[in-house]
Amino acid sequence: MSKVEAQMPGVFYRRPAPDKDAFIEEGAEITPGQTIALIEVMKTFNEIKAEQQGRVSRILLDDGDEVEAGQAMFEVDES
Repeated sequence: MSKVEAQMPGVFYRRPAPDKDAFIEEGAEITPGQTIALIEVMKTFNEIKAEQQGRVSRILLDDGDEVEAGQAMFEVDES
């Protein structure tokens, strides 16, 4: 198992807009380069992309949670 960590501090979002589906759910397969979340910093939304392939075993944050650089956002079982 590995963790996906935030590259920057800001506000974490699981979906591209409040009325849209989440980028990923627990149990989803992810591939490198896939957008899995957003972090908002000063009204700029930064896409967080998967760096490894695997299955998301746990999402550790909710929409709107404050996140610090280096904080774990997801747990991934690598495949």
